[in-house]
Amino acid sequence: MQRRSAARLGPLPLPLPLLLLLPLAWAEGPSPPRADGELQASNRLAGQAARVALHYLNYRLGSPSALRALGRVRKATLKTIPGIGHKYYLQFTTEDYKSSQNVGTCLATVFYLKRKPRPAVNINCTYTKDQKQTREDDYSFYKKMRQQTKPIIGNDIPDSYGNIEPALEPAWALAVAGSSYLMWEKSTENLGYFMAQVKNVKQWITKDDSIDFDYSVVLHEIPTQEMISCHLRVIWTPGHPLKVKYFCLSENQWSESGEGSGTESGSTNGIFNEKEANI
Repeated sequence: MQRRSAARLGPLPLPLPLLLLLPLAWAEGPSPPRADGELQASNRLAGQAARVALHYLNYRLGSPSALRALGRVRKATLKTIPGIGHKYYLQFTTEDYKSSQNVGTCLATVFYLKRKPRPAVNINCTYTKDQKQTREDDYSFYKKMRQQTKPIIGNDIPDSYGNIEPALEPAWALAVAGSSYLMWEKSTENLGYFMAQVKNVKQWITKDDSIDFDYSVVLHEIPTQEMISCHLRVIWTPGHPLKVKYFCLSENQWSESGEGSGTESGSTNGIFNEKEANI
């Protein structure tokens, strides 16, 4: 079977041995700054806050064909609110998760609250990718999954060489979208997460309009270098919010996403074509 190199799928799906070595630079950097003001664009915590915003965006969009990764932070400002938390104001470019091509710019605020377990995010982005094609790609994947008479089953995505079988790419992308919820929820000002690998995936054949997957995923925690195993249940219908339920071995409790009620700690003001946004 033809296999696609993970090098074409963006920066995250790399062989696990390399994952243990690459993020050493991410582990470096200052402790959370205490003074208000503009941060250097290369500041580790600014980059981490931008990735948190993208975790939230990828989860809220709920599209395995529209996943974004961080390109470059252009501007970052920190505001300290005494007794409440730290708020980051960010401008950054984004890349298509698979092709690494630039797909637009985002303005975001990420608010790390002392008394709440997950960051509050507000994000507004331009989008240069063909959104009609994105919707068609989503529907093509959805239609194919609905027509399955035997459930899809897979292991070690990507494999130890960093490769992903083309037939498993959409299921892997849906895992990234679902994992974005738990990575957003688990992130703190000091800790960030990447999805390193899908250890196994199993599709559940459903009678309703949704498609349903069980995943075991490995998260790479930065800067601790810990590898965290989580079980993930993702239920998806194109054009509707993802339903995500997860359990991580280090926490011993289930956590569940909202039903698209808007009760999450954040908002997406809109995803626009480049010409429709003034950034």
